[in-house]
Amino acid sequence: MKELHISISAQPIFSLGKYQFTNSMLVSLLVTLFLSLLAYKFYKTHQKKKNGFNLFLETIIESLYQFAQSITPHQAGKFFPVFASIFFFVMFASWAGLLPGFETIGYISSIGYIPFLRGGTADLNITLGTAIFAVLSIQYFGYKSLGVKYFKKFINFTNPINFFVGFLELISEFAKIMSFSFRLFGNIFAGEVLLAVIAFLLPIIAPLPFVGLELFVGFIQALVFSTLTLVFINIATISHH
Repeated sequence: MKELHISISAQPIFSLGKYQFTNSMLVSLLVTLFLSLLAYKFYKTHQKKKNGFNLFLETIIESLYQFAQSITPHQAGKFFPVFASIFFFVMFASWAGLLPGFETIGYISSIGYIPFLRGGTADLNITLGTAIFAVLSIQYFGYKSLGVKYFKKFINFTNPINFFVGFLELISEFAKIMSFSFRLFGNIFAGEVLLAVIAFLLPIIAPLPFVGLELFVGFIQALVFSTLTLVFINIATISHH
């Protein structure tokens, strides 16, 4: 009977010196290239002619922009590129793991079975990197909007209470990284494990309802991740009293 292979960590598929390139990194790179080519094609064609492809993308982007405006009505245009980039990357990196062949096409090495492809957000390293980017974006927009006084909420020696509150604010920024990365990783990885077990026990028909569920979960997780980033950016640009 064929064995079921589940690994909580991404597996290296080749090495460049001491640097190991994992299967989840490959998928994340492919997703990034796909989104870049999609954006380039849309940019080149949307002014020339209106076809179904352009109208479909325009509808999605306008809906996302209106959603961003409902959260930050005065600065949506400034924050939207970061919000939309995180949303599309997380969604497609999560959906990629649901494609046929993922986690099943690979090779046997000395350390066991290694699939060539693995969902991007099913790797904690990828979700951690995305979370760090999101939190750094929050600090960037906070500093750009308020200047040096933005950092006063972290470092304030006026009195012991303000110093303690600033220390808690600093801890909360690091907590956001942990919260972002582990929430996304846990939901996507658990879904992929569920699909793998169902497909192993009852192949072909039984996994189909769960694939639909995981498509929805991937969309929701992308929306939650990007929305929280947008909310925190909006809060960071508001002057603290």
